[in-house]
Amino acid sequence: MEIRYPSSPSEVKHMDTADLRERFLVTDIFKPGEINLTYTHHDRIVVGGAVPGSDTLKLGTYDPLRAEYFTENRELAVFNIGDTGTVTADGKSYELPKMAALYIGRGTKDITFAGAGARYYLFSATSHTNHPTTLVKAEEGNLLELGDQLNSNKRTIRQLIHAGGVKSSQIVMGFTTLAPGSMWNTMPAHTHDRRTECYLYMDLPDDQRVIHLMGQPHETRHLIMANEDVVISPSWSIHSGVGTSAYTFVWAMAGEQQEFTDMDHYPPATLL
Repeated sequence: MEIRYPSSPSEVKHMDTADLRERFLVTDIFKPGEINLTYTHHDRIVVGGAVPGSDTLKLGTYDPLRAEYFTENRELAVFNIGDTGTVTADGKSYELPKMAALYIGRGTKDITFAGAGARYYLFSATSHTNHPTTLVKAEEGNLLELGDQLNSNKRTIRQLIHAGGVKSSQIVMGFTTLAPGSMWNTMPAHTHDRRTECYLYMDLPDDQRVIHLMGQPHETRHLIMANEDVVISPSWSIHSGVGTSAYTFVWAMAGEQQEFTDMDHYPPATLL
C-alpha cells in the first residue's frame, strides 16, 4: 500500500510535472496476480486494482489501516472493467459482468476476487455504520444525459452507488460514456468543496492520451494520462479532461455528503 499525503493549493502552484504526477497520478494498478493499493490522506480514500488471473486473490489488511481486516472501519466499492468475474464477501459470491459495481459494507471480514479475465477497480472510504453488500449492474444504475454535441461534451452518466440507489456511508460511484465526437468529460469545470473525487480513465487506445485539468480555477495545471491511470482530485481542485481519442471514465467520490449536484461550476472564460 503506497501512501500519499495531502497537498494544498499553495504547494501545487510551485510543483513541476514530476511533482504533480507523484502526488496525484496513480499508475500500474492492474497487474496480473496482484492487489495494488494507494492510500491518499485526502478524505482517507484508498484506490487500487485487483487482477486475479488464474488464481483467487484475498484482500488482507495493511499496517497503515491499523485494523484487524480491511473493512473493519471502511466500506469498499468494487468495479469490474474486465471480463465477468466473481467477488466473494463473507462466503456469499457475486458475479460481476463488465461495468458492474459491488458495494461491500463495513464489517465484512473475508473478501476474495476471482475470474481469469476480470479486472477490478477498488475504491474505499471510512465508514462508521454498516450497509448491506449490494451488487448493481450497469443497466440498473440511474441514467443521466448531459452536455451537447455543439460543445463536444455530450455524455451518458450512470450512477451506481449513490444516495438514491445503493446505500453507503460516503461512497458515490458511477461511470460516464462519451457520445461519438464528444471529447470533454465535463466542461464547464467544477469543484466539490466537500469531497474528494478520483477518476479512472479507461477504454483509451495505448497510443492515445487524456489531458486532465486540475488545480484551482485561477491557477490550473494539467496531467497527461494514459489508459487505466487514476487521478486523485482534492476538494479544492477542478477535474475536467479532454481526450485525443474516445474513452470512458469511472468516477468515485467520498467526503462530507453525497449530493451529486453539490458542485461549484467555473465557466471556461473564468479559468486561468
